[in-house]
Amino acid sequence: MTTQTDVPTDTPSTVTAGAPDTVLADSRRLVLDHLRAVTPALESLALNAATLAGWGVEMADRLMAGRRLLAAGNGGSAAEAQHLTAELVGRFDGEREPFSAISLHAESSAVTAIANDYGFDHLYARQVSAHGRPGDILVLLSTSGRSPNLLHAVDAARSAGITTWALTGAGPNPLTERVDDYVAVDARSANAQEGHLIALHAMCRAFDAEVHRRREAQR
Repeated sequence: MTTQTDVPTDTPSTVTAGAPDTVLADSRRLVLDHLRAVTPALESLALNAATLAGWGVEMADRLMAGRRLLAAGNGGSAAEAQHLTAELVGRFDGEREPFSAISLHAESSAVTAIANDYGFDHLYARQVSAHGRPGDILVLLSTSGRSPNLLHAVDAARSAGITTWALTGAGPNPLTERVDDYVAVDARSANAQEGHLIALHAMCRAFDAEVHRRREAQR
């Protein structure tokens, strides 16, 4: 058996040792500025609540009918794309069946082969053409809305009869002008990306509620 000992946090020996008061004050100010900058992202999402709710319901309708969700982004947005697909294949916060969802950056051999043979700009378009079927959904995440590989993915999705949604930073931008529907988070880039995660969770909550409602109606 081990015993738990109290570990002090933010003590001078672990955090402030050797740091001048002015440095700590400046760092605290930067942190508070960042946290306050989340507010515009939340306000932007609130204005788009109806769209996010509609996406959640539409996802339930299509995925329960055997369709698939594809997701793509670059860098931090790739991580958020994978977060979405994990919620659908696994679960959000309630028990339910798994649904088909693929994050297109996550298969490293395919990613490197396509980038090597066709160029990074076509990284996602080729996968959309391979995996997508009419009626599927492609969700694209980008704070800039200008990534060429995402724009090419939209073109491939359109050719395949796939619906395209985008979460971006401030709009309009090339991605918002090309997809079927979008939510543009009007905030600084980092805060917009944080807003995207909140938007994904909000969509998943609407999705789970609709799946549950339909399953109850079938009983």
